[in-house]
Amino acid sequence: MSPSVALVTQCRDLLLRSRRIVVLSGAGISTSAGIPDFRSPDSGLYAGLDRYALPYPEAIFELEFLRENPEPFFHLAGRLLPGAYAPTEGHQFIADLERAGKLLRLFTQNIDGLDRMAGTTRVVECHGSFHSATCLACGRKYPLAEYREPVLRQEVPRCACPAAGVIKPDVVFFGEALPVAFFEHARADLPVCDLLLVIGSSLTVYPVAGLVEQVPRGVPRVLLNRERTGHRFDLELLGELDDLCAALRDSQT
Repeated sequence: MSPSVALVTQCRDLLLRSRRIVVLSGAGISTSAGIPDFRSPDSGLYAGLDRYALPYPEAIFELEFLRENPEPFFHLAGRLLPGAYAPTEGHQFIADLERAGKLLRLFTQNIDGLDRMAGTTRVVECHGSFHSATCLACGRKYPLAEYREPVLRQEVPRCACPAAGVIKPDVVFFGEALPVAFFEHARADLPVCDLLLVIGSSLTVYPVAGLVEQVPRGVPRVLLNRERTGHRFDLELLGELDDLCAALRDSQT
């Protein structure tokens, strides 16, 4: 069910009078781009991994498992590389906020790079991205252009160092710390924001989900999502995100 005209109008009014907006985005903002989810039986990212006899599907995102068994991760990594998908209406909506001088910061939980592609620069990629990678043996840094081709061929990219270490994309695996930029910008930006927008996130993964509770009292909190979360919001617009964001984009002019 689409939100009422009154709710959309309320959100537009908040956007018009806000100047320091913080956005938190999750996987829902990228769904319509065609990026596969993890668990769909036939098309999800975990589909096709049976041949590797994984102890459990999530093992491919554990650092120690990657060191010993990198093949399963790189079997699917090529489907996540930037450039294979186009930004959605939601990504364009956030980029419009920045162009209008209203976006203080975007905190995204996604690793698809679509925010950058849409033109957003004030972005913190909370769970890292594929735009760079690091050799697990020697620590050498690689830009995406230098390791893209083997990944697209579903091969394990390896460093030229004597240990021939696995070149791991700089996405955050289970047990790894989030980027320093996440904590720095959370401390600097949340206390001074005048509007929080949560777009396409179930808010179940911490510490990113905890950002919602760091917004000062009195600052409006708005949810754009297909369903409710376990957090309190002042305004909830529930429905298809592309439709919601399209309805809001003209409020920024």
